[in-house]
Amino acid sequence: QVQLVESGGGLVRAGGSLRLSCAASEHTFSRSFSTYHLGWFRQTPGTEREFVAAIAWTGVTSVYADSVKGRFTISRDNAKKMVYLQMNSLKPEDTADYYCVADNELITVDTRPAFVDYWGKGTHVTVSS
Repeated sequence: QVQLVESGGGLVRAGGSLRLSCAASEHTFSRSFSTYHLGWFRQTPGTEREFVAAIAWTGVTSVYADSVKGRFTISRDNAKKMVYLQMNSLKPEDTADYYCVADNELITVDTRPAFVDYWGKGTHVTVSS
């Protein structure tokens, strides 16, 4: 059982920045944290969770949804068992619940939420206009 805990959400004005963090529970990974692929999804009321960004276990390869490309940056620190999402130039349409995820398989822009292995409980981001 993998436990992921997000933090860093909050209220920010359009154009501002937030950094989301996600901590993995040290004792619940069946294998080394560094071998999991990690990512972020987001969800607004009445919609399906949508892919935001993902980073491979190597930390070298990352992918982004077109809607956040150039504004968001995903990163990971395997030693600390952390994954981050730096969000700049925020827009009101970025308002959502943001979820940290981990998966045994590579996470891509086409990854369906139903096939993601592990989820955090989410952190809420509100961007005011």
